[in-house]
Amino acid sequence: MDGLVIDDNRNTADALKQMLDVLDLPARVAYGSSAAISLLGSFVPRFICLDINMPGVDGTEILAYLRREPRLMKVPVVVITSDDQPETRHRVMRGGAQAVIIKPATMDTLEIAMKKAGVT
Repeated sequence: MDGLVIDDNRNTADALKQMLDVLDLPARVAYGSSAAISLLGSFVPRFICLDINMPGVDGTEILAYLRREPRLMKVPVVVITSDDQPETRHRVMRGGAQAVIIKPATMDTLEIAMKKAGVT
């Protein structure tokens, strides 16, 4: 079963997908929240790598949706964000994320976060 990368920045999303492929964690990509919400209507991913700062519906709103939706509430979520504020980390962890990575993600930080989230 594939995971899902949600990020409005195509370069970042594609780089994350490539790193996940190297870790033998295949994933689909949704370029932004609208594409993600549409895809999640018919797809339950193995895990989600979620950007927070996106236009329109942001990552915290998607995280809240995931935790309310019975089909998706147990999917592990790793937040990947450029927001290095402690409040942001606490907010997403309280919201149900399993791990937080501050951009740019590296192979090491991604692998550690995926293990923390129980994906590997």
